[in-house]
Amino acid sequence: MSDSDPLASLCRRLQASDRDAFEALFRMLREGLLRYVHAIVRDDVVAHDLVQDVFVALWGLRETLDPSRPLRPYVYRMARNRALRYLRDERTHTRKEEQLREEADGHDPASDPGARLDAAVLHGYLRRCLAALPDRQREALVLSPYHHLSHREIAAVMEISPRTVNVHIMRALEHLQQRMQAFEPVPRTP
Repeated sequence: MSDSDPLASLCRRLQASDRDAFEALFRMLREGLLRYVHAIVRDDVVAHDLVQDVFVALWGLRETLDPSRPLRPYVYRMARNRALRYLRDERTHTRKEEQLREEADGHDPASDPGARLDAAVLHGYLRRCLAALPDRQREALVLSPYHHLSHREIAAVMEISPRTVNVHIMRALEHLQQRMQAFEPVPRTP
């Protein structure tokens, strides 16, 4: 990693217990990590707690960091592992009850023939389509355009090859394209 990389510089400073570097790193990565963890756990409060835990753990591991290795994928992998551990520890029936309750509260445009197509309805439909993707496909897709990670960085976060990242993203996009093509809103009537 080059010296011109601000994360490599922050990593070296963090390794030396520089609190200003830690704060700068926190400001730089926090929002993206919150969105990423929220996409996994789907709970704002839990996402905030998990991201906070990641930064606490990072401070604890600061002396073992290797500035020659990319820091962003390392921190995202920490966040991913914490989020997946949280989901694993959750009781399955509680999570399924919440999903059923969310689906019952949701609005399905295909079931309401009088619904008008507007941005909110389309957004909700797309969000449900994203939620229906297999976990690995959704994760790869969310990391790419929303968090601006390269395929190589996504591969490091997900612990898979960049080629597999590409396969996950392509399959996710194909699935979304099929679902969006099947979305037939009722035409507006004058």
